[in-house]
Amino acid sequence: MTVAALTPPDPVADPPSGRRLVVMVVTIQFAACLGFFSVMAHLVAHLRHDLGLLAGTVGLILGVRVGLQFALLLPVGAVTDLLGARRTGVIACVLRALGFGLLGVADGVGGLLGAAVVLAVGGALYNPAAQSLLAGVGPARRAGGFAAYVGAQHIATVVGPPVGLVLLSLGPGFVLLAGAAAAMWTVSAVLFLLLPHSGRKPAPARFGDILTGVRRVLGDRTFVLFALMTAPTSLLANHIMTAVPLLGFTPAAATLSFSVLAAVAAAAQPFVAAGRRGERPWVLRLGLLCAAATFFVLAPLDGTQAGPLMVAAVLNGVSNGLVQPAIFQRAARHAPPERFGSYYGVLAFCAGMFSCAADLLIGRLFDLGPTGATAALIGVGTFALVAAIGTRGP
Repeated sequence: MTVAALTPPDPVADPPSGRRLVVMVVTIQFAACLGFFSVMAHLVAHLRHDLGLLAGTVGLILGVRVGLQFALLLPVGAVTDLLGARRTGVIACVLRALGFGLLGVADGVGGLLGAAVVLAVGGALYNPAAQSLLAGVGPARRAGGFAAYVGAQHIATVVGPPVGLVLLSLGPGFVLLAGAAAAMWTVSAVLFLLLPHSGRKPAPARFGDILTGVRRVLGDRTFVLFALMTAPTSLLANHIMTAVPLLGFTPAAATLSFSVLAAVAAAAQPFVAAGRRGERPWVLRLGLLCAAATFFVLAPLDGTQAGPLMVAAVLNGVSNGLVQPAIFQRAARHAPPERFGSYYGVLAFCAGMFSCAADLLIGRLFDLGPTGATAALIGVGTFALVAAIGTRGP
């Protein structure tokens, strides 16, 4: 799962089509996501088994990263509008590289929380930067550009976990894996530097302008209601990567399920992009219903039933393939072009706060044993059902 600027976003060097910009942003996305998902697919197992942390502590670390990242999007979305997407993207990637480096060497809760904070700040800056660039191209290319952008993410999700598994099998183990992720984010920073300059400096960031941008979005009641009803979407997209290892599935089974999920999601992208189909309300509702089904299938599993796990992976892949582009296309259509960063910030803030609170609660439920785990997963599926029923505009 960016919204508009208080000053015009960085102009594209080839404005007639935006093709060059789209290609470069998609390349950045692939490099960054390859590093991210190669680590995240194995992070829970590392924290749980290598470092011996309780499930509740694992949930705390994951929740801090997600919650802080999305909390920061409330102001950072507007800051991106003021600083310019290119400059913001470089800073984001440098911070993410540093965060993964710290994650590789941390062996205590304090160090892990520090790495989570740095990763959160970098992620908060990255998403508005990348998606603001895509939102700035013409409507005809915007849907296809975002489909390619999300498709790159899903391809990296397919490739990342096996790459991570290979790196884990080598001598340094998780240290090498985290270092490789840091290298990929460094490459992304360099690619942001290679994006064309706008030829004029962005306006100086003023605190009052940031507040004004946020206030104007909060005054848009239709959009705020949409943001609140779609708040569970980040949890629905990401929690399967936490739930599967905690249910006791082997790293190989978890890696296979994540790869299937990503492949299905990537296959759904052309369907959503065609004819700007993602702007239609039924696409988002169908995606949310598939998410609900995912967690209802996972709820009774104990780590030995590979068949149902693959069914859940397919359902979650369909959900991700429909929900992410549907939310982007509807937000980009509704938000004024000059304020996309601010709108995205409010949307992502709601999703992040919900995900943070839910991760903390779900981690504690998993610590209660199989009954708690089942209750947690049924609860996540129920959130998806409520969102599907309540979602309206914008």
